[in-house]
Amino acid sequence: MTDAFQDGWAWWVIALAVGVPVLLVVLTEVIGTLVRRNNPVAGPLRLLRNWVVPAGALLALLAFAIQSPADQVWVRVVATVFGFLVILLVLSAFNVALFANAEPGSWRDRIPTIFVEIARLALVVVGLALLFSWVWGADVGGLITALGVTSIVIGLALQNAVGGVISGLLLLFEQPFKIGDWLDAAGVKGRVVEVNWRAVHIQTGAGIQIVPNSTLSGASFTNMSEPEGPYLATTPVSFSTDDPPHEVMALLLEIADALPMRLPERRASVNYSGSGAYGVSIPVTGPADAGQALSTYLSWLWYAARRRGFALDGDSTDPLAEPQRLVEAMTVIAPTLHLREEDTESLLSSAHLERFGIGETVLPAGIIPDQVKIVVSGRAILALDIDGGRIEFATAEKGDLIGQTALTRERTQAVTIAGEILTVVVIPLATVDDLIRSRPKLAAEIGESLELKRALAADTLAGLGVDRRRLLDR
Repeated sequence: MTDAFQDGWAWWVIALAVGVPVLLVVLTEVIGTLVRRNNPVAGPLRLLRNWVVPAGALLALLAFAIQSPADQVWVRVVATVFGFLVILLVLSAFNVALFANAEPGSWRDRIPTIFVEIARLALVVVGLALLFSWVWGADVGGLITALGVTSIVIGLALQNAVGGVISGLLLLFEQPFKIGDWLDAAGVKGRVVEVNWRAVHIQTGAGIQIVPNSTLSGASFTNMSEPEGPYLATTPVSFSTDDPPHEVMALLLEIADALPMRLPERRASVNYSGSGAYGVSIPVTGPADAGQALSTYLSWLWYAARRRGFALDGDSTDPLAEPQRLVEAMTVIAPTLHLREEDTESLLSSAHLERFGIGETVLPAGIIPDQVKIVVSGRAILALDIDGGRIEFATAEKGDLIGQTALTRERTQAVTIAGEILTVVVIPLATVDDLIRSRPKLAAEIGESLELKRALAADTLAGLGVDRRRLLDR
């Protein structure tokens, strides 16, 4: 026994028998605490507890306790395994230290995973080469030289393909755009749906356009989603040179500002470049809303231009302007107004037809109308604008009146919008007043209709828990 302690191997046995279990228990407790806190350091410590410590203990047992010769195969095998595990532990610790808690937007956060994996593979290869050279006495210089020559030959043979991959990796690292951004690149405009090593996939609306990374890296492109903030949806429009420019510009702004896609805090802008040419810019949330905003805008503008008698795209032809259309409409509104044969002539001289596109505002809230509209075809929706939202509470169908508050000289409480393509007969207030004077029943019906709509609005607000006084204050 005395010889055992004098040789030193007994101390190693006692140290391993006591120290290794204690160290494992301590590591287990520390790992448990870190896991509960979601700390990434738990990963390297788990590798240390499960693999590195047992392998190190076995190596110490063979080399120092049993005192096996260093050139024995089992000692070298265990030393190799232990060295490999130490390399993995160091790489895992560096990975946690550099990337686990990287701040969003920093270079550590932006660096592609493939770069990290390539660097890790290179370090593992170098570490293993040094390990085999130290433990087994292997000559790795020739192997490294052969690998270098082979990589050069492969690189020259695949330079085009490798160039595309390198371009993709550089794009992934720089991150000039991300998934969901809108790009105007190489004549392709659309939303980025995928980015890989070789190419960028762009949804253009007519399919997926695949743009090679080498093309993007060698040319300029526009990221329409950066910087974040309002995006201007722009479109050119043209009118006849006979249309007064200021009146046309006022119409263009009126239609643009009524769009639900427009940012509430930003107004649209219009510029006139002469010869009947105009440019309209509509602020929207982003490029994703631009297409729908412009589509709705141009369709609403078509109807509005014909209501004003302007020649959009040089054409002011409106089928509703044909006299026969108004005569046919009189048969629709006759029951509503209790018309007699002698009333038709006066109405034909003062009334006219108008048409509205889907979603277009027929009558805004908060105004005193100076005319009354009667639905000939289509359907209108009555809604209340409350806290930035629109609450629908009634509809106006064929033969119904719109703008009855013109008769009571009160401001409208609701906004009326076209739920379908809507055609109405527009009658001046004076003409309607003349009809009411000779038809007490018409006045009563209009009053009942107005009270019914007010009751529907009040009931709708009550059902939503909104104070009825909010309606009366409008």
